[in-house]
Amino acid sequence: MASYQVLNAIKMTNPIPTLYEWAGDMKTFETLFDRFYDKVLKDELLVDVFKNMSPDHRAHVAHFVAEVFGGEKLYTTQDNGSHAQMIGKHIGKMLTEEKRQRWVQLLLQTADEVGLKSDPEFRSAFVGYIEWGTRLAVINSQLPELPIAETEPMPKWGWGETGGPYIPDSTTKPS
Repeated sequence: MASYQVLNAIKMTNPIPTLYEWAGDMKTFETLFDRFYDKVLKDELLVDVFKNMSPDHRAHVAHFVAEVFGGEKLYTTQDNGSHAQMIGKHIGKMLTEEKRQRWVQLLLQTADEVGLKSDPEFRSAFVGYIEWGTRLAVINSQLPELPIAETEPMPKWGWGETGGPYIPDSTTKPS
């Protein structure tokens, strides 16, 4: 039997897990973001952006990313959050590309330190989401008001889906 046939047979008997399931559980995400924000608060480039974050910020981000990755809906139920609310947290913050890159660098460093899965497929999906999300955060941080409706659904991220090309509308600046 050819190797692709074996792989397909395995997939049929073992459904592909969500990114959340593959990563572990909610504790995995909470640990990742708790340790990550410890680093952020010590980083001279990022500390001013985050020094006044709420005590719940770490958990809210962990719950948001876990939900986007197919996990429990703690962000939208327990935290009473929404996609629009997360975007709204970035409005007017005037984030820079340098800050975005540092944020990503520290998160990936922390992911390695806490033992987040490092197989190429998972890390590709994880990094893809982090790149996509942080680039949108920079764009949204330049805006004076929320660019989406409060009813906008939560994003969902999987093993390789993309949203198509980014086409800015009249409220965003091209990068």
